[in-house]
Amino acid sequence: MENNLLSIVTFLPALAAVILMVFLRGEDEAAQRNAKWVAVAGTVAAFVASLFMYSQFDPSNTGFQMVDEAEWLLGLSYRVGVDGISVLFVMLTTFMMPLVIAASWDVNTRVKEYMVAFLLLETLMIGVFVSLDLILFYLFFEASLIPMFLIIGIWGGANRIYASFKFFLYTFFGSVLMLVAMVAMFADAGTTCIGGCDVSLLTHTFGSESFSVLGIHVVGGMQTLMFLAFFASFAVKMPMWPVHTWLPDAHVQAPTAGSVVLAAILLKMGGYGFLRFSLPMFPVGSEVVGPLILWMSAIAIVYTSLVALVQEDMKKLIAYSSVAHMGFVTMGIFSTNQQGLDGAIFQMISHGFISGALFLSVGVIYDRMHTREIDAYGGLVNRMPVYALLFMLFTMANVGLPGTSGFVGEFLTLMGVFQVNTWVAAVATTGVIFSAAYALWLYRRVVMGDLIKGSLKAITDMTSREKWIFAPLVVMTLLLGIYPALILDVIGPSVTALIEQYDTAVAATEVVSDTAEAHN
Repeated sequence: MENNLLSIVTFLPALAAVILMVFLRGEDEAAQRNAKWVAVAGTVAAFVASLFMYSQFDPSNTGFQMVDEAEWLLGLSYRVGVDGISVLFVMLTTFMMPLVIAASWDVNTRVKEYMVAFLLLETLMIGVFVSLDLILFYLFFEASLIPMFLIIGIWGGANRIYASFKFFLYTFFGSVLMLVAMVAMFADAGTTCIGGCDVSLLTHTFGSESFSVLGIHVVGGMQTLMFLAFFASFAVKMPMWPVHTWLPDAHVQAPTAGSVVLAAILLKMGGYGFLRFSLPMFPVGSEVVGPLILWMSAIAIVYTSLVALVQEDMKKLIAYSSVAHMGFVTMGIFSTNQQGLDGAIFQMISHGFISGALFLSVGVIYDRMHTREIDAYGGLVNRMPVYALLFMLFTMANVGLPGTSGFVGEFLTLMGVFQVNTWVAAVATTGVIFSAAYALWLYRRVVMGDLIKGSLKAITDMTSREKWIFAPLVVMTLLLGIYPALILDVIGPSVTALIEQYDTAVAATEVVSDTAEAHN
């Protein structure tokens, strides 16, 4: 059972999707209700199974645990497992998906297909976080585009076709170079295994000698080229500045549940890719390109925060906020120290809860008024006091108020970056001030003040279902803010092992380079 547990967690939502596709017929009200309940059952079953998986997990073991493997065709293998880093992303995914389905209860168009898309998407997202094989990872990573493409394109807003194709093309073409790099790695190493294998794909695979290609001097040699190939995919998925422009369009046009999944889980695939591939496999490339990425992240934090300040659409403002917060993540990762990496992972988990809650907050009032324009609101506290309280909590968490999970991630990443480059840390810190400006500006215009607009005078406060959806997010946001050890104790040993591996590989390369120079 333990050997198959991860596979059970991964494919339970897909099983529910198959049940929906095969056995459910019709579009009447009863069929729609049944489709929703099957989706709830599938996502809750996956969450319960993941809790059992988590109970079996040993944080002190830095290797991959609960490994399940089988041979595929053409020598390829199915191999899944979790370590201290990936296990939390699996838990985040299974935790959020029942809430996403509950937030979709009012959907009444092609409900069966809608639920099937989200169930398949959950399986594919979990698959990304548990894959221990290059090809398997790529299949899950790319296949996750398809359900999200359909969710935006079918159930999205007025400009959904443009947004869905932009989302698909950006993320798909960003991964083409990664596929080429994977083929090269397979040809060189003779394996596609990336975790707990006899054959390593780390620094032993590709040399780091500098050379010229097409007249361009490549510092770090083949490792840097391979790093850049993977970086092209992960940077788009994060998304990093300046390849972030697909995200605001996708968020604005996606249905509320689609925006929640996109912000809470899909964006984390890029950061997870940096942790699973870039640092351990291409340490020399990471060392060479790292300083540039730090500055790109700092620019992203400041630039997208300023852009958020001038937005008139609530979803677009929160989307730009997500890009800024992902800037803290990439800064923390490429600081390559304990505080930076701990902060980056914590920030990703925390952002999953907070950003998901913010998009749900927008969805609550959009369902009532059918507009996301900030100017259409004002004075909601007079009619929606519970909503005003919850929106305030997540706004403060997004700003990074101490006592909420948003503070811990940002503080740790800034600590880590400060040890590497004080100027980058100083520039990034201004983003904290800007985030307070746009977040409080949004809250004041939407919630505070007198209820002047006549269209708002009949608006109702949150329903019991909506309150229950927000309750787990409130608990996690406050709990992690008060007791961050819940995450830090789990990721700590694996992060320490990753840093030691990275430092050893970089130091060994420097020794080889010094020896070669002395010999010459």
